[in-house]
Amino acid sequence: MGIALQSRGVPVVLHEASTYPRHRVCGEFISGVSDATLETLGIGECLADATQLQTASWNDHAGRLTEMQAPGRGISRWKLDERLQRRFVSLGGTLITNSRIACSPSVIWAAGRPRRPCSWLGLKCHARNLQLSHDLEMFTSPGGYIGLAKIEDGMVNICGLFKARPTRGAKGSALLLTMLRESSLHALADRLEMADVDESSFCGVAGFQLGKQEGPGFCIGDAASMIPPFTGNGMSMAFESAECALQPALDFASGRKSWLEASATSTASQASRFKRRLLSAMILHRLLMNPAALRITSALARRRCLPFQALLHLVR
Repeated sequence: MGIALQSRGVPVVLHEASTYPRHRVCGEFISGVSDATLETLGIGECLADATQLQTASWNDHAGRLTEMQAPGRGISRWKLDERLQRRFVSLGGTLITNSRIACSPSVIWAAGRPRRPCSWLGLKCHARNLQLSHDLEMFTSPGGYIGLAKIEDGMVNICGLFKARPTRGAKGSALLLTMLRESSLHALADRLEMADVDESSFCGVAGFQLGKQEGPGFCIGDAASMIPPFTGNGMSMAFESAECALQPALDFASGRKSWLEASATSTASQASRFKRRLLSAMILHRLLMNPAALRITSALARRRCLPFQALLHLVR
């Protein structure tokens, strides 16, 4: 968003609570966003050499359920954030790290998910020497789901969402392995144990809820809405939300709209653009997390009775 505004002559000061770059809990799989959106934001070059992904598989503890086409880009948040930072600063934008500010008029709130009590735990790490059967592998279980996606330099990003529960003493990749085994994904845990895990890439997140967020004022990204991560559409929605907010922000900067009008226009645009996919994703998420429903859907999938490609379209 800062890049898009700065490139149009609107001066931007970006406050970052931590530093760039850093590892984040993210699927690092960008699927669904159009080239036109990336060019509108001025960030197409930042993703030009991202790993091109095409094939995907869905699996459970007993094996593969289906294969599909899921075109996307694989790139670590470390590399993407570093490139976005350089692009923003090169355009004359001001970046202030280790800085937290309050929401107020003229502040576009992109501070991520609001902290709220929840029963979910997100975990992520990178690994080398981990062979994948497809560019993207998804695994489901009643205890959570996890995705493996190819990113740059032969690395694989491993990112999962689990039902939080007490784990004594486990941390880093050991915690991820514990969660996988408790979710009955033993074969996947065995594969991960044989890979070379980059422990410095491990990170976790808790204290969030999925769906539309009750963020302050003019929100974009996860501060506005969080789609269930199994969809692989979270990063695309973040970019698209910036596109939805761009013209209202320009109208405010030029004096054509008040801050409240610009905020309301951006919010309405995002609601219209994301309503169907958020609703579809939340319904599918509840099915994935229901043991009885998951058994039924797994049985139907093995009989090739589920239109996975059509379901993928619903959450794009």
